Amino acid sequence: MTINKLSSVPQLRNSFFALRHGQSLANVAKIISSDPAISTVEHGLSDVGKDQVSTSAQKFAETYLENKQSEPVAIYSSDFTRARETAEIFANNLLKSNVPLLHESGVLLETRLRERYFGDFNGKSDKHYNDVWVHDANSADHTEYNCESVNSVMKRTTQLVMDIENDLIESEGKNCHVILVAHGDVLQILQTAFLKKDGSVHRSLDHLETATVRELKLTE
Repeated sequence: MTINKLSSVPQLRNSFFALRHGQSLANVAKIISSDPAISTVEHGLSDVGKDQVSTSAQKFAETYLENKQSEPVAIYSSDFTRARETAEIFANNLLKSNVPLLHESGVLLETRLRERYFGDFNGKSDKHYNDVWVHDANSADHTEYNCESVNSVMKRTTQLVMDIENDLIESEGKNCHVILVAHGDVLQILQTAFLKKDGSVHRSLDHLETATVRELKLTE
């Protein structure tokens, strides 16, 4: 079964963008927050994170308007608190700048954008990310420390991209800007999929900082 659902796709009709959540309370505390039972309730954005997202949204809106674009913006977000708050702030800032949003609710929550599960290291120091990443470089299938594998993340996120692509083509009949609000590892792995590279190299890509928007360009 194909892991990367984008691997045989030559191009996408809609434009996709990655948006990593702003600085969160978990970032400030330097802990790993990947358990849905906790992270959908706790660990929202810090005040710095909220400001980061507002600034990022304003820059996105400026570029959108300067380029005289008219495509509606569709925002999909992880349901983790830090991502959800990021998406809501981003959407509200776009509306204030008169950038059209596709969905009346502003944001659609999508569990396939949740943070990668870090197993035994959940709730522990974020220095343990490196322990997992060392194994990632050797195998995109590994589940050391009971973490979610890279390939599991790639499969769920690329399937989501294809579902969004097909749904928008069928329902809208026009191109949209799609913003995917998620988490560091999830978006690094998704970028790797857009480049049609093996998931094991995801840490070799330019690091996506908090509240940063990056266009996801599909390699033909």
